Amino acid sequence: MRFRITLLLLLAAALPARAEGRMMAATAHPLATEAALGAMTRGGTVADAAVAAQAVLSVVEPHASGLLGGAVLLVWDGPAAQLRHYEGIAGAPAATTPALTIDTDGSRIAAAAVSRSGRAFAVPGALAALEAAHRAHGRLPWASLFEPAIRAAEEGFPMPPYLHAVIGVRAARLAAAPGFAALYFGLDGAALPVGATIRNPEQARALRMVAERGTAALHDGPFAEAVIAAARQAPLGSLMTEADLRDFQAQERAPLCGAAFGRRICTAAPPSSGGVAVLQQLGLLERAGFARAAPGSAEAAHLLVEAGRLARADRMRWVGDPRFVGVPDGLTAPGYLDARAALIGPRAMATAAPGQPEERRGALPPEATPLAEAATSHVSLMDGFGGALALTTTNNLNFGAERMAMGVVLNNGLTNFAASPDGATGPARNRMEPQKRPATTMAPTIVFGTDGAPEIVIGAGGGSWIPDAVAGALAEMLAWDADAARGAARPRLGAQAGQVELERGSAAEALAPALTALGHEPRIVAINTGLQVIRRRPDGTLEGAADPRRDGTAR
Repeated sequence: MRFRITLLLLLAAALPARAEGRMMAATAHPLATEAALGAMTRGGTVADAAVAAQAVLSVVEPHASGLLGGAVLLVWDGPAAQLRHYEGIAGAPAATTPALTIDTDGSRIAAAAVSRSGRAFAVPGALAALEAAHRAHGRLPWASLFEPAIRAAEEGFPMPPYLHAVIGVRAARLAAAPGFAALYFGLDGAALPVGATIRNPEQARALRMVAERGTAALHDGPFAEAVIAAARQAPLGSLMTEADLRDFQAQERAPLCGAAFGRRICTAAPPSSGGVAVLQQLGLLERAGFARAAPGSAEAAHLLVEAGRLARADRMRWVGDPRFVGVPDGLTAPGYLDARAALIGPRAMATAAPGQPEERRGALPPEATPLAEAATSHVSLMDGFGGALALTTTNNLNFGAERMAMGVVLNNGLTNFAASPDGATGPARNRMEPQKRPATTMAPTIVFGTDGAPEIVIGAGGGSWIPDAVAGALAEMLAWDADAARGAARPRLGAQAGQVELERGSAAEALAPALTALGHEPRIVAINTGLQVIRRRPDGTLEGAADPRRDGTAR
């Protein structure tokens, strides 16, 4: 009976939800949504719900995130009326080289060879960030939050459509990777079909260890040993040690906040470059007159693209780990955004160059673009205590390093560092260094209404498309009062990947001729974002939606 209910939930994925109650969850899979909502209905907070959701996503959405990935989250503690920001971006081990493509002897390694290897495995931080948030804001026992994930791993869950599609793209490699064939492929060597039962008893063991010991399960013992062993397997084994796992600490940072469209908007601070880009784009769109453009028009698309081009230039130029490099204070300052918005005209800019923000420190040259692929996951939550939480969590590229430890996928987060350690005249800001954390496009965001309470909780998966997806959805909701379903499903377009891209098969594709006439050179591509959004309407009603491009639900 439980399997049948799960399958029905899966078939209902991506439908918008409205609620008269006081709590809502939106995640990339119905079982994760169910686990999060279950935690809140038992008296738990958004922090409890986030732990439960991430644990389930590790089982049912292993290509995107998991116990061995990285994460960034914002928590609004309703009773304390306080916003806190926890960063657990997976980082470089203590013994590392200046770039992923440079071997220990100084020789070059092909990016294609190293990106899916143990060498690309970054010290995981998602569990540390969630543990810190739960310690400060949770109400339910930590161990109890893992029960739904353990059940899903042991009893099984139906193969979801999006997971099946991702496996199909990488089937030849995954079928030959240790651990993957037994989980996701049949005896005939073909990927299991949608709806087939997937069980992962090895991950259930790992989940039990984490439930019992928290992040200490990664410091020593069977799970930690399995992680190091899997990471060090040839070829191109990891340089990570047990000490790297023990030494990782989640960072509590000041949230990055700004104003646009009459709202206070808070998001992730550096080393997230996605948060900077979202705030910049919204500020630029407001100044450029986006609210006056017709919804779905070429004019609106042009403004979105130009704002995205300017934001990308700045995030690629200026953002890095603030423990290692100075990040300009003025990237989202009103005066700076005024000057940048003046660059947006009726036709495409010839070049979108980075600006010179005030109070910049330690200027460094531009860096090479890191490898990118649509992965990552997002969880949006509102609880019955007035709390809100935005969690973006990732294994980086789909299926990360394509290695498993005790049934858990290893991330390949080191691909987020600059591909080359050197820029034109000096070291790259996002170059790889010991114990440094790479810049990331993750952009969990909370929008506060005029009453000071959370109005929108939003974020997305999708690699370089994350800032455009989040900023575009927020622009439509704040400027045009679009609902949550429109925000989650809106046709994707943007320029964060370095070129103007329009989503194939959507209404955005039809705008290509008009954008070309304005001087753009759009490409038509598949865009697989994973945006989840919850909005509190003026009457107090909650509405939520999950991106229809994946398997998610809002309840």
